[in-house]
Amino acid sequence: MNPSKIFFTSDHHFGHSNIIKHSNRPFQDASEMNEVLIQKWNEKVSKNDQVYHLGDVGLTNPKKLQKILDRLNGRIYLIKGNHEKSALACKDRFEWIKDYHELKIQDNDFQKNKQMIVLFHYALRVWNSSHWGSYHLYGHSHGNLKDDSSSLSIDVGVDCHNFYPVSYDEIKIIMKIKKTNTSFDT
Repeated sequence: MNPSKIFFTSDHHFGHSNIIKHSNRPFQDASEMNEVLIQKWNEKVSKNDQVYHLGDVGLTNPKKLQKILDRLNGRIYLIKGNHEKSALACKDRFEWIKDYHELKIQDNDFQKNKQMIVLFHYALRVWNSSHWGSYHLYGHSHGNLKDDSSSLSIDVGVDCHNFYPVSYDEIKIIMKIKKTNTSFDT
């Protein structure tokens, strides 16, 4: 897979009206929020792109969530969050569903021509190979955790990225800025 066709996101909370107030989202209601989130997803993600969703897809009944998921572009891989009852009922829409995943992306910019990314719903302070330059992507915090400029980790939740998924290329740019504060070579 071409690395520029890989995206990461989290915490859509489709159908969850309380998240609008909780996360100070600029929507009148859950219906408007759903439509904007679908539009922004599909603006960036094409039909055959890979999307790693790091949890909390939706808090609505499974039939409504299935209709939303069917409108989203891409092949979706789900890392379970703490609100997945409806998503688990729509399991056929996902390529796989896991609690945790170590993704290895072929990328000639890195040692051994690959970059490892640890995917988990929750933020970690250390993770597998963190001292060797692996990245950690997480959600759950809705932008409420202060970013650590010396850590190769980032919140990929929609609340942090103007409600868009984040591409692998964008992640690399963010991490290169952070990387200047580290003492290892990748």
